Formats: sequence, C-alpha cells, structure tokens
Amino acid sequence: MEKHLVIGASGQLGIELTLGMQARYGIDAVVVSDIRQSTDLDVNRSEFILLDASDAHAVRKVLAEGKFTHVYHLVAMLSARGEQNPLDAWDLNMKSLINVLECAKDGLFEKMFWPSSIAVFGPNAPKTQTPQNTFCDPTTVYGVSKVAGELWAKYYFEHYGVDVRSIRYPGLIGHRSQPGGGTTDYAVEAFYCALEDKPFECYLEHYETLPMMHMEDAVRATLELMETSKENITVRTSYNLAGCSFSPSELNSEIVKIIPEFSTSYKPDLRQQIAASWPDSINDEAARSDWGWSAKYNTTGLIKAMLQALKV
Repeated sequence: MEKHLVIGASGQLGIELTLGMQARYGIDAVVVSDIRQSTDLDVNRSEFILLDASDAHAVRKVLAEGKFTHVYHLVAMLSARGEQNPLDAWDLNMKSLINVLECAKDGLFEKMFWPSSIAVFGPNAPKTQTPQNTFCDPTTVYGVSKVAGELWAKYYFEHYGVDVRSIRYPGLIGHRSQPGGGTTDYAVEAFYCALEDKPFECYLEHYETLPMMHMEDAVRATLELMETSKENITVRTSYNLAGCSFSPSELNSEIVKIIPEFSTSYKPDLRQQIAASWPDSINDEAARSDWGWSAKYNTTGLIKAMLQALKV
C-alpha cells in the first residue's frame, strides 16, 4: 500500500496538495508534517507529525519509522522573504533538501517530489515561451537555491538512482491560505481586496506579465507527474509547467468585469525588480510530451474560480 508524507504541509502549496492527495488516495494514506500544525480542518484529518526539516536526525527518524513510499518535500523560504534573509533562506532551502535526498539514497522511501520555480530563470533567459533548457542566472537567493536543488536532484538520480521528480511552478493562485511571501502573491492579495471592497495597491508595475497557475492545476500536475512511469521521465532537473500569463493591469480589468467598483494603484518596490527578471510565459512541451500535461484554467477561468471560492 502506498503511503505519502508531505513535509511542509502547512504552507500554501502543502495545504492544497494534501487535500488533493486525500481525495485521490484516501485520508489514511497521507501523513502531514511541519514545524507547526495547519489550521485547516480538512488537512488535519490526516495524521500530523511535528518535524523540523532542517534537522537531519529528526528527518531520518521520521522516514525510517514511517514506512513511506512517497515523500513530497515542500519546505522553502520564498522569493521576497528570502531577499530579506538570504543566508537563512539558503540554509533552510538547501539543508532540508539534502536531508531528504540522503534518506532517499539510503532507501528509506521509493519516490520523491521537490518543487522548483520559474525563479530559476534570470534576465538572460528568453522572456517569451522560456524553453525547458536555457541559461539560468537567477537574481534572488530563492532562485539560486532552486537551481542548486535541481542540480542536486539530477545528481542523486544519476549517481544513486534516487527517483526524484520536480516541477518549475509558475505563480500559484489558491484560496485556502494567505499569501506566503512570494513575488507573484500580489494576485491573491488583489482577490481579497476586491471581495472586501478595498482598493488594491500593487507592488509590481502595471505591465509586468508573469506566468500564473490555479492551484487545482498545480496539484493535478504534481500527482500526474508522480504517477507517471519512471521510463517516461526525461527531465531530471525540473519540468517547465505553464498555466496562463497576465499582468496586474490585465488582472484588474478582469476583476472589474465581475466587481465594477474594484480599483488598483501601483507602487512598485523591490519585488518589481525580481519580477522583471522572470519570464512572461513558459514553454512546457517536455511536460506535455512526457506525461500528457495540459492546463485547465486560462486567465479568465482562474479569476472567476478564485472570486467564487473566496466568496463562499
């Protein structure tokens, strides 16, 4: 019987992924862990383990005793927060990853997922339809740690046979948790302001187009990748993944169609510099070819779905 452990389950992606796995595999097949327990009642239907992923001994103990088949290692300090604490971000992002990879190398579980990000791309990568294989020169410590993590994943696969799989997520848009310190989180903040009849002040320029994705698509992509036959996986760094792309002004225009009173003003800060180095759109032909990936939500569908979900 498969048994899935989510490390970092109390974060934005962790909550959504846990709920997706509960629905797909059953509540008892999913165990969640973090340094704090989630406040989401549905997530808490699964067994919770208190775990600091930067503690190598604690990680090994949990994985040795748990008899897990699949591990989803989601722990990371995101882009904007990482720039405020670069050494802490590097330490957390890399130490926790190596701790789990070492356990995988020693055969404590069968299959691993680790998320990368469009933050791996920098100003010298093509902005439009950024290809799977291109120069990565990230401008943030978050992006640097993701490039390093991709290379570690490939290293552990090639040298030790560790079946670690990864996706370069675009900006993830979900309704079950508050923004977590990412540069693309402005979109979620905009939805909350719209429904609370508040004006929205955006920290990006009105024209700054970024790749985005509805959480439902992100969860589905993750589980489809993990269920794909090992022989079909040709990318052992991290797969490009595309959903839709929009700018803050385009987001404003779409929201106004539903909530006419909504308005956005612009006051760019450090996060604009980060966003400017990232792609406008992503080429995900490898994911489409290797495991049949196709996004469900376009920009209009994503915005409608978010406003409806947050209204409930």
